[in-house]
Amino acid sequence: MKIKQFAYFIALFVISVFVSCKDKNAFVINGDVDNPKKDVKTAYLLGVDSSQTVTMPIIDSAVLNDQHHFLFKHAGGYPAMYKLLIGGYMFDIIAKNGDDITFKTNYADSTNKYQINGSEDTEKIREYNKINNFYAEVTTKITNDYGAKIKSAKNKADSDALLAYYLPKYEKNISESSKRILKFVNDNNASLAGFFAAKSLDRFKYEQQLVAYADVIKYKFPGNLAVDRFLTYAAEVKPVSVGHTAPDFTLIDIDDKPVKLSDYHGKYIMIDFWASWCQPCRKENPNVVKMYKKFKDKGLNILSISLDDDRQAWLKAIEADKLTWRHASEFKKFDGPVEKIYRIEAIPSNFIINPQGIIVAKNIVGTQLEDFLNKTFSNSQHKVK
Repeated sequence: MKIKQFAYFIALFVISVFVSCKDKNAFVINGDVDNPKKDVKTAYLLGVDSSQTVTMPIIDSAVLNDQHHFLFKHAGGYPAMYKLLIGGYMFDIIAKNGDDITFKTNYADSTNKYQINGSEDTEKIREYNKINNFYAEVTTKITNDYGAKIKSAKNKADSDALLAYYLPKYEKNISESSKRILKFVNDNNASLAGFFAAKSLDRFKYEQQLVAYADVIKYKFPGNLAVDRFLTYAAEVKPVSVGHTAPDFTLIDIDDKPVKLSDYHGKYIMIDFWASWCQPCRKENPNVVKMYKKFKDKGLNILSISLDDDRQAWLKAIEADKLTWRHASEFKKFDGPVEKIYRIEAIPSNFIINPQGIIVAKNIVGTQLEDFLNKTFSNSQHKVK
């Protein structure tokens, strides 16, 4: 009995020593690579969350030994995303100090599969990658099919027909992908995996959701540079996102008269940022003209703010495109005060503001604009008397 008790206490001692020796100020990655090519001799640890936003710097490197094993020990400072670069393959890793991670991959497996233990967040980022890869494959198939068939198009009518067939498929796939990713983000808002999935969303189309997500994660990942940059962006864009009061401003219109946003209080107004030199804007203008004719008697007002710096080019474009509503410009392109307040980074850009001065839609064009206006003005109470 005493021998058993002694052995029990020895076992406890060994476990306690092992736990106490675990470095809480760094994380460890023990990796194994089966079947590496002869020229694959080094594994690299790349930093994703570094202050460098364009390139991923090499944080550390480790030589593969004769058994194709490598070891990293790195003091991260805060939970962060890293990438393991081994030969031509790259693997996502989320790690924090204190993690003891084991990694294994087979270099001969072109599907880039890997086994990992010791990092729950890395398991979650693998879930996200599966979602992303699935829809990426569908996108590739659609674009490849379209590319193959467009080569045999005999005329513009054939080309237009192919585009009309494949573009909705492409847009539907992108939409379904974004919805799945957004669900993943919301389901994993306590994980860095959710954050990195959120970064893949279109920040213009999903601005409202991303701003709300930023409020949820505001205090969850202190010190993470990528998260801090995202939170700064969300804080700056929040005042001009959907659901918030549109900031007032005063401009000089085409007739040299002052125009204020507050002049339109009690009315629906669309602020349309555009420029004569912007080809996407000019292509959208006929649709805006169509929407104005259809909904002006129901209560739609438009104020176009041009990013031109040439008054004559501006006036000529207004006349050519038959833009019959009110116009203003600061002639400072993207550097005008109003453009700064509304964070205009690309055009065309628009804001639809309700009679209470709240932004109810943003950056919708084409059929999306018509659908929104149809829904908004379906109620007869908006009709102008």
